[in-house]
Amino acid sequence: MTNKFTHHVHVLPEDDANRQIANGFLSFNPNLNRVIQILPPSGGWLKVLNELKTVQGPKMQNIPLRMLVLLIDFDDDTDRLTYVRTQIPDALQSRVFVLGVWSEPERLKAEFKKTFEGIGEALAQDCADNQQTFWNHELLRHNHPELERLRSSVRPFLFE
Repeated sequence: MTNKFTHHVHVLPEDDANRQIANGFLSFNPNLNRVIQILPPSGGWLKVLNELKTVQGPKMQNIPLRMLVLLIDFDDDTDRLTYVRTQIPDALQSRVFVLGVWSEPERLKAEFKKTFEGIGEALAQDCADNQQTFWNHELLRHNHPELERLRSSVRPFLFE
């Protein structure tokens, strides 16, 4: 459980595959558990947006040190990120980040030949090393702008 009086990150995954990737990210460094909490899967990217609007967003209004990562599938939709960003309340724009696989996690799993958790560990290693080895994959490189924004916000307390 995270402490609302310190910087922390909640991750809201679309589905169980995304939850497993997030768990793999956490297993890379068990100390991350003190600042990252993975929420239960919402059941779809539209349900992620609904939870942002009805539950997580209102909570964040009273917890200024919380950041939220929306972990969604882009389903090969070039407009998905733009649409999702327009649904984030203005007051939370700087603290909500949208990441995910360009198509769906199952395709990434097949290409990486890793478990979902293994994918998460590889992505965490890239972040810890300030590298783009796995993040440069064609199914993930669309995340670069959001990832850089997220890194600059969390690096001071995440990978100290």
